[in-house]
Amino acid sequence: MQVPSVPPRPVPRRSVLRRSALRDALRSDAAGGLILMASAALALAAANSRLEAEYFGLLAAHIGPLSVLHWVNDGLMAVFFLLVGLEIKREVLDGRLRTWPDRILPGVAALGGMLAPALIYVFVNRASPGTLRGWAIPTATDIAFALGVLSLLGSRVPVSLKVFLTALAILDDLGAVLIIAAFYTADLQVPALAGAGATVAVLFGLNRAGVNRLAPYLVLGGVLWVLVLASGIHATIAGVLLALTIPLRPSPGRPDDPASPLHRLEHALHPWSAYLVLPLFGFANAGVALGGLSTAMLLEPVTLGVALGLVLGKQVGVFGMIVAAVKFGLAPRPAKAGWWQLYGLSLLCGIGFTMSLFIGLLAFADRPSLETDTKVGVLLGSVISMLAGALVLLLAPRPDAAPRG
Repeated sequence: MQVPSVPPRPVPRRSVLRRSALRDALRSDAAGGLILMASAALALAAANSRLEAEYFGLLAAHIGPLSVLHWVNDGLMAVFFLLVGLEIKREVLDGRLRTWPDRILPGVAALGGMLAPALIYVFVNRASPGTLRGWAIPTATDIAFALGVLSLLGSRVPVSLKVFLTALAILDDLGAVLIIAAFYTADLQVPALAGAGATVAVLFGLNRAGVNRLAPYLVLGGVLWVLVLASGIHATIAGVLLALTIPLRPSPGRPDDPASPLHRLEHALHPWSAYLVLPLFGFANAGVALGGLSTAMLLEPVTLGVALGLVLGKQVGVFGMIVAAVKFGLAPRPAKAGWWQLYGLSLLCGIGFTMSLFIGLLAFADRPSLETDTKVGVLLGSVISMLAGALVLLLAPRPDAAPRG
């Protein structure tokens, strides 16, 4: 008797949309990371060539009240922080961090990846009180750079590992935002701060009133940026505050729901951030004249603390917390990911480029020599972490051969 064939069960459109959107986001971040690498290399080349004077002169040139460097770091980076805020809100309310079980493993990994590097930096700088202010520099992970490295490894890295890295980095970004707001503010200007608070209240009022048009939020966001800049809090925090007020329409399985203002704005900003804002930031801040580089400079407390924090602190903190969480039954490992792959990912978390440089600029804004030490430490630690992480992932067992447990 012939058994009738059963037609294949159609895949729900929502699942297709979710997987497609996830692949698009990872692909965009990875491509942006490769461009960021190129912009950093270009900055180093310019700063160590006959164009050195023109490079640094361009950054110091003023456009209106701010220099080009300040427009990049205070202005364009506010767009990046707006995107960070949108991603945090979406993932927590409607994404991969929606439930507590989803948050446990990336959460403890991010926490370990911030505590261990900070402790290493403080230990190295314990006899130098003037440099302790830079304790947060090695706590950050550059998601674009790290995903760019993962993209070069192709199918040797399971998608679940890329998703886990994204979730970890989002929580890491949240920690960095809180650190910047709490520890790296200048003398507060009460009138401007009060004006910023009133603007945020109006923005939340628009949200509560059900206003879904983005234009009013963006106009008030511009006003908020000016007030935060004048208040003594770093201007980029305005981007995060604005993001928290943008309405989100939950849409499980449909991350790019056109009816959701937050999804529309995030989708519109992502290519600008990945392909313009971050590369310009990398070009403006990665340029270090290496002519005077010496062994003594590499052993400076800031340089050594940052480099060791990124290379040793990140792998110890991230991987140690992952192992503890899995062994104590708090959370399972990402699907098809072996221990060697998770260790390689922990090494890649030591790529602190964008946010580490940003925090370093805030920590030592009035001390150019320490800014140079910071840049050397960030570049050195990030390159070592990138090469070591890529090597481990390249040599790790294939995903289908990785044992569970």
